[in-house]
Amino acid sequence: MRLARVIVVVVLAALASVYVVAGAPIALAVFGVQVLYLLKVRTWWLLAAQAVLVYSASVAGGVSTGILGFLAGSLLLTSAHRDTARVLAPLVVVSAALIDAARGGATADATITVVLVSLVVFGLTRLVERAGEMHAARLSLAAAAVAAERLRLAAELNDGLGRSLEVIVEGGRRALAEPHGAAEVLASVTATARAALTDARAASANYRATSLAPELVTARAMLDAAGIAVEVRGGHTEPLGPGGALLAGVLREAVTDVVRRGTARLCVIETGEQGDERGDRVRLRVVDDGHRTAEGADFDGLRLEEAGGTLATGLTPAGHFVVEATLPRGPSAETASGEAGTGAGAGESQAGGRRRWLLPEPAHDTSYAVSVTVSVTVLAAVLVGFSVKALLQLPGALVLPAAACLAVIVVMQLRSVDGRHMVALAVMAVLTYAPIPVFGPVWLGVAGFLAGPVLLAFPWRVAWPAAAAIVASVAGAGTLFGLPASVLANSTISALVTGLVVYALLRLAQIVKELQAARESLARSAIVEERLRAARDLHDLLGHSLAAILLTCELARRLRSPRERIEEIVAMAEGARADLRSVSGEQRELSLAAEVESARTVLSAAGIRVTVEPIEPDLPAEVETVLGTVLREAVTNVLRHSEARHCAITMRADESGLRLRVRNDGVRPGNTRRGSSGIGNLTTRLAALDGRLTSHVDGDRFTLDACVPHPAPAPARV
Repeated sequence: MRLARVIVVVVLAALASVYVVAGAPIALAVFGVQVLYLLKVRTWWLLAAQAVLVYSASVAGGVSTGILGFLAGSLLLTSAHRDTARVLAPLVVVSAALIDAARGGATADATITVVLVSLVVFGLTRLVERAGEMHAARLSLAAAAVAAERLRLAAELNDGLGRSLEVIVEGGRRALAEPHGAAEVLASVTATARAALTDARAASANYRATSLAPELVTARAMLDAAGIAVEVRGGHTEPLGPGGALLAGVLREAVTDVVRRGTARLCVIETGEQGDERGDRVRLRVVDDGHRTAEGADFDGLRLEEAGGTLATGLTPAGHFVVEATLPRGPSAETASGEAGTGAGAGESQAGGRRRWLLPEPAHDTSYAVSVTVSVTVLAAVLVGFSVKALLQLPGALVLPAAACLAVIVVMQLRSVDGRHMVALAVMAVLTYAPIPVFGPVWLGVAGFLAGPVLLAFPWRVAWPAAAAIVASVAGAGTLFGLPASVLANSTISALVTGLVVYALLRLAQIVKELQAARESLARSAIVEERLRAARDLHDLLGHSLAAILLTCELARRLRSPRERIEEIVAMAEGARADLRSVSGEQRELSLAAEVESARTVLSAAGIRVTVEPIEPDLPAEVETVLGTVLREAVTNVLRHSEARHCAITMRADESGLRLRVRNDGVRPGNTRRGSSGIGNLTTRLAALDGRLTSHVDGDRFTLDACVPHPAPAPARV
């Protein structure tokens, strides 16, 4: 935004300098008033002061009536009494024509000059305002996108998982009310709970599928825990589309292989984007120094080729092992069948027998379209106006060929709004200098049309010297034509001002375009973050609740008198409804004490002996929620990935902060978990509090440690 204002101030100063050089220092005061207008200091007395200044300069001081264009532009910008101001602006132009006619000057040329100055003042100021509005609204757009995504998530999850939880609650209550039919009802409830758990895990994987960020966090944590130095160089923008799940799978396998070998000292993970004849692609590259042969991880199950991707592995001449994968960007890539899951929802579409996730476009306003319209309209008007001024000075026989050349230049200039076209620049250069011997000194002003695009087409260290050379060429050619000093100075300054005006209009249009892209990128990133949050909550909160419900259902079916367990099922399903609301965006704080008691109940129900050594510190709500979530995930892992007979839950405070440790036996041989979404979720949650997560296996014992920096509290009595 500062750059946009600087550009406009420079152009306004250049316009005012034309009148200062002509002997009217009062133009400096007019310039000062116009800068205040740019800063939105717009009062009736400021407008009156500007009117006094410009009419005094024009009528009493004999200055060119073009200076009245500043007043006309200010009137067009006036929001108060808008209709009156817009009627007065044309009257200012008419008054300029009358003043010039009374002087016996070139009335048409003077009128065009007033119109051009007013359009430049109006157009540049309006573009800066639009850019400011878009910049200020970037956060509100992101917030609106997140709100819309939460509504979509809520509708989708309530339609699927919400209905399943309702069935579980109703089934549990019916089993309590009709004990004689409890066995049949429990069988149905168990099937519903199993399907709901599967759907929750699949939906969580689906939400994660558009982003590589969680897997990068998990990879860094795994390598750090293994004592391997890691560098992550992110060069991609998210969301990635469904291909993100495939790249996440490649990264997971590659990093797991590095950790398993245990010989690497450094691992570098790079992501980036590239384009080729196949379109835009996302690249993932993992390099480590721990391999001695070209043998690496097994990626056969990922099937990147089916998604239009490529995968290459091998040793570099320096002895580093490289894994490099590329995938098409966007929804063309299929979701990995094993990772993305098959969760139902309105956001999925069928493709090739599997489902893929489509990221919704964030809503946006019309500021960008309006800004581009203003830019193109004002630029076209300025170009045509300057062209008409030149044509009025040519003999009749040269008007048509000159008009044809100028028409080509105008078209090439308008193309520059959408990008930098070197061919168009070359054509403009030829049409700027080649016709000079034919059209004479009148054609020197066309050099300003060339200076503007040159300032955009090259880096500043090249662009400004090139633009200075173009302006100098006007002075040189004018000298060869033997122009008087005053005319020569006017032609040179006019070429400079024209170039700055063209540059400003083109550059401001690009700034607005960049702001629009940045706003949409921010909104899309916010949507991705919201989806990742939902994925974490689905996995960590609702997944735990559903797993506990399923376990209790299985246990209740084996009991002769399952009433107590059925009551637990109903209570847990009610709690799962609250978890579902949290997943949908309603923040829910967890109680660490309640989670400890829940863990004790669930593990005991599974026949696992539990010992708890708690403390009861006065913790912030966010710390309790994160540690409660860690405990939920740890308990779920004990149930799913071990044959535990004993589980110890301890919470200790030391100099590094508050530490939660969950340790269990019964780890199954060969069942070491690879970088899972659960570990990745917890790593991300703890990282937000500057905490860390570590885990290790010692024989048949698995230990999960979570540490959060926090002042050491006094231990409670056990």
